[in-house]
Amino acid sequence: MKSHRSLESVTVIIPTYNRRSLLPRALDSVLNQTALPSEIIVVDDGSSDGTRDLIQTKYSSVRLIEQENQGVSQARNRGIKKAAGEWIAFLDSDDEWLPQKLEIAFEALNQNPDYLICHSGEIWIRKGKRVAPPARYAKSGGYIFKECLPVCMISPSTVIIHRNIFATIGLFDASLQAAEDYDMWLRISVRYPILYLPDLLTIKFDGHSEQLSHQWGIDRYRIRALEKILKSPYLRGEEYVAALAILTEKCKIFANGARKRGKLQEANFYTSVASQFLLDGTGKKE
Repeated sequence: MKSHRSLESVTVIIPTYNRRSLLPRALDSVLNQTALPSEIIVVDDGSSDGTRDLIQTKYSSVRLIEQENQGVSQARNRGIKKAAGEWIAFLDSDDEWLPQKLEIAFEALNQNPDYLICHSGEIWIRKGKRVAPPARYAKSGGYIFKECLPVCMISPSTVIIHRNIFATIGLFDASLQAAEDYDMWLRISVRYPILYLPDLLTIKFDGHSEQLSHQWGIDRYRIRALEKILKSPYLRGEEYVAALAILTEKCKIFANGARKRGKLQEANFYTSVASQFLLDGTGKKE
């Protein structure tokens, strides 16, 4: 029989960098939960906007970890390593949770003891207005590796994960300047089922000037994530074929974009990337 999953062993990790004006919204949404976590960690990734003063003067119950600016992956990883909880709940510093987020999630995890990770529905806010997520971001649960390939369908702020998963597959890849979450969900979903809660438990804010996700060139990091997963010994036949198809598609789109921008050397490189993973007629790698 599986042990009872308890909020007494949950660490919330909030990475932040120069978001002093937004951070209180995230923190207050954690502190206003109907069921409180055992620990809240803010990892300050080298902020220069008074984040430390904010935490120390207004959020004394929050554990502050400071580091030089190294990026969100290193910040999350530092939080995971320092966390006391068996369960890790991520919250980006510009997002917020609905009040019953943790209560509903842990009720579901206790009802589904074979799952070590869950994610949920979310409300999207873009430039101050609620918008409908595009159909390609439709969420689901179970063994969803193939569903995770086209886009990053899991938002970090919706995720609760048992730390044993990190012990098995490793931490966030800090060499990726973007798409580090896409890479993580691929590595997890190829080995673990993911519980999906349709409840809208997180508010995801988009449209900040510093966000990288909509800039041209970010797909290079998704391509690297796909290259990594295609080398995984856990990838099965149909999953390999699906991952290769997405890699081929993304490389083609990226190469065309590079060519339009006069980056011919880069275009030629990405045109050939997928060839190293091609299958012969028997379904084996060449």
